Amino acid sequence: MSMPADRIEGLARREVVDVTDGVSTMREDRLAEEVPLAIHCNGEPLAVMMVSPCDLEDFGQGFALTELGIAADELVAVETQSLLEGIRLDLRTRHSVAPRGAQQQRWLPGRSGCGICGQRHLEDVVRTLENVPRGRVVDPSALQVALVGIEQRQPLNAATGAIHAAAWAQADGTFVLVREDVGRHNALDKLIGAMQRCGIDAGSGFALVTSRASYEMVAKAAMAGIPLLAAMSAPTALAVDLANGCGMTLAGFVRTQRQVVYSHAWRLAAS
Repeated sequence: MSMPADRIEGLARREVVDVTDGVSTMREDRLAEEVPLAIHCNGEPLAVMMVSPCDLEDFGQGFALTELGIAADELVAVETQSLLEGIRLDLRTRHSVAPRGAQQQRWLPGRSGCGICGQRHLEDVVRTLENVPRGRVVDPSALQVALVGIEQRQPLNAATGAIHAAAWAQADGTFVLVREDVGRHNALDKLIGAMQRCGIDAGSGFALVTSRASYEMVAKAAMAGIPLLAAMSAPTALAVDLANGCGMTLAGFVRTQRQVVYSHAWRLAAS
């Protein structure tokens, strides 16, 4: 059952002029909220990201792993605080740690569509990744099941048409988790954080994203140990190279009755 639009977190309303066949009409439109999120770790400021203001605890946990290299068992708390200018997210760790890349602080805010804004050195961008787990062999029909499922579980995008989603499905395509955000990287971080908080084994299924599969999306999935990443749009060449290198199955252009497999096709049984 769908959630009423007025109860969807991250939804705003603005007056617009709708021009149809030359006729202008005033009406109220539903828009996706986009707010600045200041990320701190043990009191130290690290980055500012533009995000959808929902599931931020999941985002914090996922961001801690995929961007800072902080494992779930090292993270003590993820706390948010609403401020006049936006939202502050505080990560607290069990021990005093130096997050990966902390010596090269991000001097620019991270935009909602970019996962590497503000990095100052090339070596901070191109990462060396460990191999992902072997995981499960998945029938291609499971991707079609997941595709139908994700289209039915995006209330914020259904209301605004401006939102990305990342979902986790079991090997048969049965949905477990979906997270939405204005940024595709943020949506994946939210999903990874939710998986950790729920104790989900990353090798037990696969992830599906509504966006293209860029290098950064593959890198984040690999950091979380996800063996199969499926995208509704295309991958980049660097994403394919990275997936090949870390043993990940990468599928793109996931549609009804069709997908293109770019790396390690053995995980998709009919491939």
